[in-house]
Amino acid sequence: MTIVVTGSMAYDYIMSFPGRFADHILPDQIEILSVSFLVDSMRRESGGCGGNIAHNLALLGQRPLLMATVGQDGSEYVARLREQGVDTSGVLHVPDEFTASFFVSTDLDNNQIASFYTGAMSKASQLSFEDHSPESIEIAIISPNDPEAMVKYARECQGMDIPYIYDPSQQIPRLTSEQLADGIRGAKVLIVNDYEFGMIRKQTGLGESGIKGMVEVLVITCGEQGSTIKTGRETHAIPSVPPRRLADPTGVGDAYRAGLITGMCYGLPWETAGRMGSLAATYALEEHGTQRHHFTVDGFIQRYDECFGDSSALEVLRRDKGSCRVEHSDKEQQ
Repeated sequence: MTIVVTGSMAYDYIMSFPGRFADHILPDQIEILSVSFLVDSMRRESGGCGGNIAHNLALLGQRPLLMATVGQDGSEYVARLREQGVDTSGVLHVPDEFTASFFVSTDLDNNQIASFYTGAMSKASQLSFEDHSPESIEIAIISPNDPEAMVKYARECQGMDIPYIYDPSQQIPRLTSEQLADGIRGAKVLIVNDYEFGMIRKQTGLGESGIKGMVEVLVITCGEQGSTIKTGRETHAIPSVPPRRLADPTGVGDAYRAGLITGMCYGLPWETAGRMGSLAATYALEEHGTQRHHFTVDGFIQRYDECFGDSSALEVLRRDKGSCRVEHSDKEQQ
């Protein structure tokens, strides 16, 4: 069965600011904010939420189908993902556009200021789940992308009874309250960070219980504080994994999602799936760039054992590589 990843493919321009943004922002003049930060390094990396999630799923032995768009400069990026084992047959090449671009500056406290150029991503609504044997799709993730495409994908998944993970994150400001609520209402899992969850509450006017009542599972990530996974009956507190070195937080959330999805695909308990997400996130945190980290399934299992103890449940990754089957429901996870 198939994992479908929808989301942006982009080139990340990652810059480092050797200071703290907070030292240069005047809170009492925020309404006329005008700042410029002189950065001391810049790298161009392959990224985008869809590409990042697919990269990490491939490292975990999965073969996801990637539904995304690239421009005239994206062929090399697509070829590299294909070599890793990602099914790129769902990637649309847009000849008259450049691949979407993400510009982010990170300060000494790992705070970030970012801008995103849509480019070829604006054509993502031309893609459809109808083109990819819906009956073979076990789980999909709708991650940040062109807002029109995100709305379309959610409706298609609902209409075709495709279980999906809803991850609006960076696009919350671009979605209306009705669009957000509609995407959440049909999802199996809603996953956002703690700040984004606050944005959703404000934008929709819904409290936590109201949002939780719309999905089977609510996942809230909290950076180095770990994450929480809330099912109908229980709340699982998932610790973060201390990094061996601290390099770059960009893409950490996408790696977490890949670990969580992999655990879901094998019907593992939510606590185990969450810990897989935490470990995958730390691998990303330890390298500059969102797709420069690499690990083997064997190495992942060994490190999981070092961090959390018993890793016997993860042996399924060795036995059934790429075999996705979302077996658990809320009841099965209790």
